[in-house]
Formats: sequence, structure tokens, C-alpha cells
Amino acid sequence: MEIINTIIGVPLGYLMRLCWLLVRDYGVAIMIFTLLTKVIMFPISLLVQKNSIKMVKMKPQLEALRYQYIDDKDAYFDAQNALYKKEKYSPMAGIWPLLLQLPIILGLIDVVYKPLKHLLHIPADTVAALVERAAELSGTTVEALGSTAQLKVVELLSDPAFAGSFSSFDSGVINAVQGLRMDFLGINLAAVPNVARLDLLFLVPVLAGLTALLLCWIQNRINVLQIEQSKLSRWGMTIFMIAFSTYFAFIVPAGVGLYWAWGNLFAIAVMYLVNLIYDPKKYIDYKALEEMKREVAAERVVRRLNRKLARKDYRRFCRSDNPEHMKLMFYSEGSGYYKYFQNIIEAILRGSRLTIHYVTSDPNDAIFSMNEPRIIPYYVDETRLISLMMKVEADIVVMTTPDLEKYHIKRSKVRKDVEYIYVDHGCTSLNLTYRTGALDYFDTIFAVSPAQAEEVRALEELRGTKKKKIVECGYGLIDNMIAAYEASDKTPNEKPTILIAPSWQYDNLMDSCLDGLVEGLYGKGFRIVIRPHPQYVRRFPVRIKEILGKYEDRFSEDFAIETDFSSNVTVYTADLLITDWSAIAFEFSFATDKPTLFINTQMKVVNKAYKKIRIKPFDITARSRIGLAIEKEDVGRIDAVVRDLLSRQEEYKGEISSLKREYFYNLGSSGEVGAQYIIDRLTKKKKKKKAAVAAAASEEGERKTDAVCSSAGSADGNASR
Repeated sequence: MEIINTIIGVPLGYLMRLCWLLVRDYGVAIMIFTLLTKVIMFPISLLVQKNSIKMVKMKPQLEALRYQYIDDKDAYFDAQNALYKKEKYSPMAGIWPLLLQLPIILGLIDVVYKPLKHLLHIPADTVAALVERAAELSGTTVEALGSTAQLKVVELLSDPAFAGSFSSFDSGVINAVQGLRMDFLGINLAAVPNVARLDLLFLVPVLAGLTALLLCWIQNRINVLQIEQSKLSRWGMTIFMIAFSTYFAFIVPAGVGLYWAWGNLFAIAVMYLVNLIYDPKKYIDYKALEEMKREVAAERVVRRLNRKLARKDYRRFCRSDNPEHMKLMFYSEGSGYYKYFQNIIEAILRGSRLTIHYVTSDPNDAIFSMNEPRIIPYYVDETRLISLMMKVEADIVVMTTPDLEKYHIKRSKVRKDVEYIYVDHGCTSLNLTYRTGALDYFDTIFAVSPAQAEEVRALEELRGTKKKKIVECGYGLIDNMIAAYEASDKTPNEKPTILIAPSWQYDNLMDSCLDGLVEGLYGKGFRIVIRPHPQYVRRFPVRIKEILGKYEDRFSEDFAIETDFSSNVTVYTADLLITDWSAIAFEFSFATDKPTLFINTQMKVVNKAYKKIRIKPFDITARSRIGLAIEKEDVGRIDAVVRDLLSRQEEYKGEISSLKREYFYNLGSSGEVGAQYIIDRLTKKKKKKKAAVAAAASEEGERKTDAVCSSAGSADGNASR
């Protein structure tokens, strides 16, 4: 503390002395001192204003990043920091005034407590001697006087009864001290107010509190950051500031409390001035900001309702009688995942009397509107999902979510014999598109193809993990898409329809070469439909708005951007698909037998170590069999490439038809295969449980018989004796 008093107190002491020498009035000197500190700190106030404007300006972008990285907090913070760096925003800048205010307060306290040193510049040895005399006259010690020692000297020299006791000191020094008046409007600014004593000193804390109220009231109306806070936050801060200012003024000398009050008033003037220099309205798109606020508010209401629903369904799932009849459970990440289970579930309902317990993380999952009495749906939010999955007591759990046991979804901690079945939500390489070890903790894999089965076995050998059951199932989504396409209207399009449907990962077509594709095809006799990936729409709302705005003047029968994914009509009616590394290529080509044009953007690789097994991923090998791949640099000749592919449709039709027959297991009947496996497994488990119960009952019967016989034998023995 002494170091702080020396480093900060001494310079502030000179500043305070200058103010005092100008007016010879202690209270007015404090006012001037406060004004000067605000002037000195004004450049920082300007910097904070600019920084605050940047923060508010970035809010829509930050909200967009929150959606973009909704499932990856680490990536969100990295993107947030990158945005801060791009905008030159400093999260610390907002607290600089507070950080500077604290040492000023500490220095000012030292100035107030040591007027002989800071205001009168009396030599240190003389000050020490004066303090010793003051302690002697007060009947105490220098140590006992503590920080108030110099104030005690001023008090005694101002009292005629004690002034003569200092006659041995230099008269110039005595006159200087006696000329020091540390009062203002009758208030002794060297004294500390007392909450229990209603006197003039009491007015200083009251003034500090009232000026804090005025400051916060104005701040809530004109400060660029405070305006964006909720009413609760604004008034919460107001109450805190009033309470803190009042309390603070009660524990420091009244001079410091007066400085605080003046500081609040000058801060109001500073706010108006920085707003005049950097007007937030010139830099911030308040229209976009208000739209974002409305969306966030609406989302908050929905989240509140969803939490209520999740609590209710969680309790229903965990009720005590559930384990008795919960044999089979499906878990879905969202409404869009039912299509991967659909064929299996429908076959189970047809071929058994089983009840299916269906847990989803989507409150709007279509499962809730199916009204199938043998499907019991539950909505469980992310916060409850972790504990719910650990409490599972079903015999079988079926899910499309990889990375079991590695992240938030764990195997049951209640039952160790739960069988976890993985159903793929793609038809491509499990090795390339999933993280290392993503399937390690599953018991059974419903393989789409022999290639997937081969990968599973190779990965088990590479990683030394347990050998899983592989069910040669197939891919229900392709089965259904083929059937839907066969039943659809195949009237030829008046103009060839080109569907642009990329992935959402880094370097996707939407971000890397969409403009080149549009310019190369628009107005060339084609109908163009752009269908962004659902995750792209979800995670990049700002970018989607930019794209929609950019092309809105072209919207017509020949140009459309689809963000509604409830129908696959566009997929079935398109003549050609253009994509990057999206699995929609296989869904489109295998359903329609039409070719796909691939643009070689950066390859979508989740498992960076995919080459450790010597199996070339289907994602790579199939590209040349179902279509053609070109480099991004070749987009300039897209018109010619598209026309060439369209002219060779019949050629590709035979190749695609042949590939899908050799690639997929049980094409057209995958659901029945998967369902039969589940039914058989549950039947075996049921028989095993019955056998175990019967064996236990038999063992218990034998034990009771032995006990009866033993008792009878003992009775016969006693009788014979």
C-alpha cells in the first residue's frame, strides 16, 4: 500500500496542491481535481466508446456464430476471438476506466489523510515531529493515530487550546497548517461520516448516492452498451451503484465522498460528449439489431416452454414402472433423423407386439404427431440427456449418434447388458466421415454395405477393440427414395433443372464458388435451384440472408433458393445435381439413376487418420462412377460440363444402377432385416430372462425343501432320543 501511495499519491498530491493553490478552498479544489482527472482520462473514455460501439455492432454476428457453432463451444470461442481480432475489439477496454479509477481513489485517500505532506509540502522530519506532539497531546501513540495522524495535527493546531503547545516549531510551518481549512460549506472534509449520526457529514454519502442514481438513470438512456441491456440488468446495476456509492462514502473521509459525487456528475457530461463525437447511430445498424433482439426474445420464450416439456418427459421416462416394460428404445438427435429409423420401426410394428420408446432431442420432432399407440415419444433437452442415457434400462438402444461413451452420451450405468445398435445416417465411409473410435463402444452395427462392414472389421483390428456384431442391413433412406422416385411424376422438364446442393463444412460451394456457378448457368436455358444444407441454414443465418438478398432480383420460375427441406420433390425432378462432398450425391444418383457433377472443394475429412486402414473410402471411389468431378478453377466452363453430362444421362443410368445393386445390402428390404434382428434379439433376451427366473425359483424351491427335510430330520432325532 505504501508503494501505491508513493507512486500514485505523490503525483496526485501535486495535482491536488495545484488545485488548492488556485482557489484556496478545499471543497472547490476537490471539484477542480475531479474535473482534471476526467480530462486526463477522456481519451480512454473515447476509446471505450469506440469499443462499445464495436461490441453492439457485432451482436448480430455473434448471435450468428452462436448458431453456427451451436454444438461446439470451443469452435465458437475461437470464431468469437477471430471476430474480435478482425473488428479490433478489446473485451478488456470496458474495465480500463474502473482499473484507473481505483488507484486514483487510493491516491486521493492518501492525499486527504496526509495534507501536511501533499498540500503544504512540509518536510518529512517536521511532519514526524508534529505527529509525535499531536499523539502526546492526545494521550495516545503515533501508531494508534494511524492514517489520521496528520489530520490530528491540523485539528489540534486549529484549536486555540492546543495551538500554543506547538510553539517550539517553526512559525511558518504553524501558520501554514493553521491556514489550511479542510471544510466545505460547513462540512469537515477530513472527517469520516457516521451512519448513526445525522449531521452535515451525513449529506456527503446521500449526495454520492443521489448522483449515482442520476448517472445510472442517464446512462440507461444514452450509453451505447447500457441501452442494449435488459431492464432487469439496467436497474440491477443502478441499485448496486447507488448502494455501493452510498456505502463507500460512509467509510472514507468526506473529501473522497465529495470527489465521488463530483465524479458521477462529470461522468454524465463525458457520456454526452463522447456520444457527440462518436454517435452510435452512425456506426450501428439498429434495424438489424432490433430484428435480432426479437428473434432472441422469441427463442427465449420457446426455450422456456421446451424446458418445461423436457422436465415433464424426463420424469415420465424415469418413473419407477418404466423399466418393467421398456425393452426397446430409439434415440434421435432431431426430427430429421426419423427417416433413418422409419423402415425398421414400421417393420417392427408390423411384425411384433413390441412397444417402442422414442427419445428425441427435438421438441418439434414429427414423432409427436404420429399418433401411433405403440410408439411412446419423449422430448429430453441436452441438459437432461446425459443423466437420462446413464439411467437407461432397456434391453436394446438404437441410435444414429456416433461417439457413444466418448462425449456427452454414455452407456447405461444401471445395466451393463444393454445392447447398443448403431444405424448409419449416411451411406458412405464410416472411416472417413466419423471421428477416430466413433463406433468403438457400440455392440452392433447395422451396416449399409459390404464396404462398411469391411471398414468396421479393419478398424477393430487397428484399434484393438472388441469385435462387434455386424448386421447386413442396408440403407432404408435409399430404399424409400427409390420407391418415392418410382412413384413420382416423370414428365420431362421444359428446361433442364440443375440442383445445386452442397455440404455445410468449410470450403463448401455456398462460400467458395456459388457466384461462379450462378453466373455460368443463369440465362443459359436451365432452371436453377439452390438448396443449401439444412445445417448451413441453421448455422449461418447471416450468410443465408446475404445470399437471398444478393439474388432476390433473379427469383423466378428459372431461379430459386430453397430453405424448406420438408419435401424431396426438387431432388426427384432435377436432371442434374451439382455438389461438393455432400452425401446428397448418392441419395440423388441412387434414387434417380441420374449423374452428379462434383466440384472438388476441400475434401470433407473428419477422421484425419483415415488412411491407416488400406481401404479407399467409397466417398472417393464412387465419384467417377456416378458422375464427374472438376476443380473449382474449372467452374468458368460449367455450362459446357453440364451440357455434356446431360447428354450422357443414359450412359450413366446403367453404371449407377449397377453400382447401387453391388454396393447396398438388401436393397429394398433393409427395414425388414433390421427389424427381424431386433425382434429375434429381444425374444432371445426374454427367453433367457424367463429361464433365469425359472432357475432361480427352482433353486429357491430346492432350498426350502432341503430346509423342511432338515427340520423334519431334527424332529425325528429328538423323538428317538
